[in-house]
Amino acid sequence: MISLFARIFIKNRKDYMDTKVREQYGILCSAFGIFLNVMLFAAKLSGALLTNSVAFLADAFNNLSDAASSLVSVIGFKLSGKKPDADHPFGHGRLEYISGLIVSFLILLMGIELFKSSVRAIVHPEKVEGSIFSVSIMVAAILVKLYMYLYNHGIAKKIKSAAMEAVAKDSFGDMISTSVVILSVVAGRFTDFPVDGIGGLIVAILIFKGGIESCKETIDPLLGLPPEKEFVDEIEKETLKFEAIVGIHDLVVHDYGPGRMMISLHAEVPGDKDIFALHEIIDCAELELSKKFNCSVVMHMDPIDVKNPRLHELKEIVREESHKIDQRCSAHDIRIVPGEKQTNLIFDIVRPRDCCCSEDELCEKLRAAIKERASDVNCVITVDVPFI
Repeated sequence: MISLFARIFIKNRKDYMDTKVREQYGILCSAFGIFLNVMLFAAKLSGALLTNSVAFLADAFNNLSDAASSLVSVIGFKLSGKKPDADHPFGHGRLEYISGLIVSFLILLMGIELFKSSVRAIVHPEKVEGSIFSVSIMVAAILVKLYMYLYNHGIAKKIKSAAMEAVAKDSFGDMISTSVVILSVVAGRFTDFPVDGIGGLIVAILIFKGGIESCKETIDPLLGLPPEKEFVDEIEKETLKFEAIVGIHDLVVHDYGPGRMMISLHAEVPGDKDIFALHEIIDCAELELSKKFNCSVVMHMDPIDVKNPRLHELKEIVREESHKIDQRCSAHDIRIVPGEKQTNLIFDIVRPRDCCCSEDELCEKLRAAIKERASDVNCVITVDVPFI
């Protein structure tokens, strides 16, 4: 159904990273979610009134809260699609994360309210009147929620939306919750034990757990996440396609919301080439990467000595000795400054955050190891943190 609607209403529907296309997918899926959740609420409310089940009623109002969450998502996608302005030069993309966070808070609030009503049902239990009709409603609801999970999860992966993934996970949690309600309604016919209240309690806990997970998934990109290794590798691969660029380092990815990203990096180029020709190559690389990744790209040109055999020898020593300490260590900006009594070897070392030794210990070990192999060298080391 969503695929059919997408063909009808979304132009260039397969251009998933286009800001307008993302917005239209978000609004379409959320609007359809509102419709389905309102229908489920009406069906479950009638079933809850017939069965006198608090767990059934809790599940019904959970669908009503899901409809409200979808409405928030519609607003979030619409606002996040606004173009940059004077007050927000990087756009409004993070509003999508904020809308996802609001959805998560609504889920948590519903979980708390259902927990309270379930406790009351355990303390003051009432007879549950289960029926084939009520169970049929819940089985149908599970199938609808499965469909909602599949389309939300599928579209979330395509447009890389944390807010939509939060909605998908909520739908998956609803499937489990409704299954618990079925068990409690059926079991309630055969025992006076307050299984209905216990079922409602389990539903509330599952909803609350889903809310906590959704909160984390939307807060993380707001706080800032490192880029994925596959993305970093792709940036490096595309940059090194330009013949004059022999390496990159100090890559930083700034995420201002889906489709609003800024990349900065240092590109290593031969120091003996014409500076104007190199500058033109860097400009071309910036433009190509901007188009490839749909973002802003800034490159700093780092000239390096590529024909000095002594420098190549020292680079290999640095690489070998740093790997002995930690295989993940890497060095860049390696250069030598000859002097009368000693040669200064200046470089940056990238230290993994969970490295076996501290920054000072890493520098001391490297200095000692390199000094042992090249006695005339004095190391000047700057410690960097990895960009992934």
